This record gives sequence, structure tokens and C-alpha cells, in this order.
Amino acid sequence: MLQYILSVISGVVVGFSLGLIGGGGSILAVPLLLYFVGLSSIPNAAHIALGTTDLAVGMNAYINSYMHLKKRNVSPKVGGIFAGVGVVGALLGTYLGHITPGGRLLLYFAIAMIVLGVYIGFFRNAAKAGTHEEVSRVVEAYSRCPKLTAKVASLVAIFGFVVGLISGYFGIGGGFLIVPALMFSSGLCITRAIGTSLLSVGTFGMAGGLEYAVYGDTLFIISLLYVLGGVGGGFLGTSLAVKAPKKTLQRAYGIIIVLVGIYMIFKVLHLSL
Repeated sequence: MLQYILSVISGVVVGFSLGLIGGGGSILAVPLLLYFVGLSSIPNAAHIALGTTDLAVGMNAYINSYMHLKKRNVSPKVGGIFAGVGVVGALLGTYLGHITPGGRLLLYFAIAMIVLGVYIGFFRNAAKAGTHEEVSRVVEAYSRCPKLTAKVASLVAIFGFVVGLISGYFGIGGGFLIVPALMFSSGLCITRAIGTSLLSVGTFGMAGGLEYAVYGDTLFIISLLYVLGGVGGGFLGTSLAVKAPKKTLQRAYGIIIVLVGIYMIFKVLHLSL
């Protein structure tokens, strides 16, 4: 019972992070499940954590994509190609993650967390939505949107496969990779890239989570509790993001991710000694 309560709290934290800073917010889901909910002590903990959070992130992304569909912030053709080809990469990546020893997989995951934390905290553009800078960037990107030619479709497919492979291996949504990949490969403006990316995040997450379920490494109840907590946390995070200084929040969150990544490395190395 306690684990279920802690799972909801973890979902709130992850949803809050996603609402607050967007892409990269779900990276804390795995360490929370391992060290806060307490699954690190069970056999095959690394793969169970990845499979469970994969499914939760996928369900949450599909829920959020509905709102973007209503606002017509989704490009179905581009999203269909990216997700359709990318899911093959996601399934392959999940299999590679499954056959990687748990300790080594968590070590790689922790290193990825540190890299992502540095990127979010110190390199990602933190312009507020609605500012002149943000509006100018959206207008410029929209003016460059090309037609979906065979060349563009091929580029979208290649990026989809690569990002899907990475997403599947690490058991993460990959939104922080998908958005720039969509903008670069298809020329989508940022608002449509964000909306379209959720289809891929949902597809990759669901595919990875269900594949891990085939291996017996997905806890469905905890995934659902994560999603329930994430809905409430996402609402709180989005509300705060409108008022709080974006750059300061991103830097603080990036530092937290780096510290958690370092903590995971010490835990993994300690257990392997």
C-alpha cells in the first residue's frame, strides 16, 4: 500500500517537472521509482523501473496529445512517419536494453541524466512563451516549413528511427530529442513540433512498456498511479511555469538532474563492488 502512495507522489513530481520545464521532465521517473518508491531492492529492478516508467510516460503523452489535436497543433503525416518508423527503433532499443545487465544499464542511464541535466540547465533556450523573442522564433520557423516531399519524408523517417532507438534503450519519452529532430528534419514550427512529438513519445513509451511487459518487467498498477499523479502535477507545474522565471527554473532543475545522476552512479558502483 505504501508503495502505491509513493508511486502517486512520484507521478506528481514527474508531472510537475514536465509542466514546469517541458521536454526532459520525465527523466526523474526512473530514479524516483527505484529509490523513492523502493523498487531498487527487488530482483531485476533496473528493467522493471524502465518498463514501468516507459508505459506511464507513454500513456501520459497520449493524454496530453489530445489537447494538442483539438488545437490543431499536430501534423498527422509527419507524426505518422516519425512515430511509425521510430517505433521499430524503439522496439529494437527496448530489446537491447533488456539484454543489457541491469547495473550497466543504470550506469548508462545515469550518464545520460548528467548530460541532459547540463543541457537543460545551461544550454537550452529558456525564452518564455508569449514573449516577442518566442513569437519571432515561431513565425520564422513556420515560414520555413517545407512540403512533405519524398526527401523530407526520408529524413523524418531516419531521425524517427534513431530517436526511437535511443528512447527505447533508455526507457525515456525522448521529447527533448523528438522536438528538435522534427523541426530539423521536416521544418515544423515549434508549436506544431511539440504537439506532434507527443504522438511519438506516446507510441515509443507504450511500445517499450508493453515489450518489457512481455519480458515480465512492467508493473501496470504503478504505471497507472504514476499517470494519475502526473495529471495533477502537470496542472500545478504548468500554472507555475507561466509566472516563474523560466531560466532560473531550468537551471535549478538541470542541477537537480545532474545531482541525481551522480547519486545513481555512486549507488550502482557501490553495489557492483
